[in-house]
Amino acid sequence: MTKEIIQTDKAPQAIGTYSQAVKVGNTVYLSGQIPLVPATMTIIDGDISAQITQVFENLKAVAEAAGGDLSDIVKLNVFLTDLSHFPIVNEIMGRYFQAPYPARAAIGVAALPKDAGVEMDGIMQLKA
Repeated sequence: MTKEIIQTDKAPQAIGTYSQAVKVGNTVYLSGQIPLVPATMTIIDGDISAQITQVFENLKAVAEAAGGDLSDIVKLNVFLTDLSHFPIVNEIMGRYFQAPYPARAAIGVAALPKDAGVEMDGIMQLKA
């Protein structure tokens, strides 16, 4: 199978040696998104709620560029520098996802790129 590189200007550009997403068959591997505003490539102003919302918006843009949407995500990984923010992730995630929800992991980390408080990546399975 061949791989297709997914790229959109509606999400932050890669800040390293990676692609926004890679599609292989009907599976799309979404790279980690931090709360960068695509137009400015700076972390969104505001609290952790604003950061989490921006990350979901970035994931949504990449998912759409790959030919799907957030409902196609089957596995979501959430990285937080403060695990006490996990209830906020749940609350905001409820605005973007409906049951059946994707499988998910939440991982506490010491630091994230650009001092972000949250990063998420995922795997999508597109409808055939």
